[in-house]
Amino acid sequence: MDGTLADSSLTIANAINHVRAHLGLSPLPKDLILSKVNDHTIDAPRFFYGARTFTPLHEKLFSQYYTDNHAKELRLYKGIPELLKSLKKAGKHCAVATNAYRISTLQSLEHLGIASYFDEIICYDDVRNGKPDPEMLLTLLQRTGHTAGESLFIGDSHRDRLAAKAAGMDFVMVGWGFDAHNDAVASPEALLQKIATRA
Repeated sequence: MDGTLADSSLTIANAINHVRAHLGLSPLPKDLILSKVNDHTIDAPRFFYGARTFTPLHEKLFSQYYTDNHAKELRLYKGIPELLKSLKKAGKHCAVATNAYRISTLQSLEHLGIASYFDEIICYDDVRNGKPDPEMLLTLLQRTGHTAGESLFIGDSHRDRLAAKAAGMDFVMVGWGFDAHNDAVASPEALLQKIATRA
């Protein structure tokens, strides 16, 4: 969701620094946070909070910042509403697999007015293993009754690509998120065309 549907860069950076402040840690630069938030090679709890694992306190503080600030900081990327409307009209089943917490994800989707477009939503705290582990995608396939072969995962990070590969799903990288990719689709309009040619 983050970096694919919504530009949550400011909210994510501020939420992480909100948690850090409560832990007595100094803030990290926004650019550094965004360069690491999708980096599957780092120990994220240690990097962001100096912790062995993400804790309920981290989740509570992060989600509370989202609750208090998503209305003024979160925005859909240009073209996303039209993309979702077109997919719904074409009878496509859409789902979300995000490493964000459920409460902040649901709040974000509702605030952005796009929650109704998704048949299923799987979040970090719904599974034992977040992406790049394929558990989220395999759970979505099980819940929706679709096969990996007929499904397509769309994301903005190498972590997403690895999860799709492990799940046996085709993958499309988008180029409007937090990371730069040479092989990415440049716009939601181009993504819709790519999906249409795949059908």
